[in-house]
Amino acid sequence: MSKRPAHYSERLHNADLAPTQQNWNWYNILAFWLSDVHSVGGYVVAASLFAFGLAGWQVLISLLVGICIVQIFANLMARPSQKAAVPFPVICRLSFGVFGANIPAMIRGLIAVVWYGIQTYLASNALTIVILRLFPGMESLAGPSFLGLSYLGWISFMLLWCLQAIVFWRGMDSIRRFIDWSGPAVYIVMFALAAWLVWQAGWANISFTLSDIQLSPGEQLWQMVIAAAIVAGYFAGPTLNFGDFTRYARSFGDVKRGNFWGLPVNFLVFSATTVMTVNTLVEKVRR
Repeated sequence: MSKRPAHYSERLHNADLAPTQQNWNWYNILAFWLSDVHSVGGYVVAASLFAFGLAGWQVLISLLVGICIVQIFANLMARPSQKAAVPFPVICRLSFGVFGANIPAMIRGLIAVVWYGIQTYLASNALTIVILRLFPGMESLAGPSFLGLSYLGWISFMLLWCLQAIVFWRGMDSIRRFIDWSGPAVYIVMFALAAWLVWQAGWANISFTLSDIQLSPGEQLWQMVIAAAIVAGYFAGPTLNFGDFTRYARSFGDVKRGNFWGLPVNFLVFSATTVMTVNTLVEKVRR
């Protein structure tokens, strides 16, 4: 922990706000996006776009347009924090003043709390399904509910909440080490799942047009614009807080390189796999 200089205010300076050592490379930035993109929430957002009446290729284009918007703003948000090696709340002092910066910092903190709960809830639902699959005898806990969640749902939620908290409480270096291996690991699982689903359904039985809604070309374009905006909005949280990670980057070149491979390239693979997975699941259910 860095020692505060004698003439610095204890209200404005601490180890979390002070400039830090910059030792992250482009792969660390890539791994951040690998872990962030490949999530239950990402699957839910991508799959929900089919409800707009769009074909698979239109959903894919919408996803890519949205993520390119994210890349632009991620680079903009990253630059000041990388240059000064300080987090988002300190950068806000440039625009809001020393004490006024507490307002956007608190607002983004509240958003982070809600986002943490949403992601944990989505992941806990997936864990509950796995538990019931492996241990059918626990189905009795999935019936009764408390505050909208079953007892088993609360067990899954609190388990994942605690596991994530353990990683966060150990500091940023612990988070870096975790995402460095978890990002590629999620890729392996995703490819395995997609291959298994295609094998089960049969490639000839997969259709990339799921909706029965008939839209005019103008309506299709408008729905694609909305879909791209949803993608950009979904990643607004990580983009806003991106400076908290890029403050550790060695150079802005590393940040841009990591963003390129982690956003449009990574998201292209994720989107194509997601579109194929969703369509395969639907066709499997239909059969």
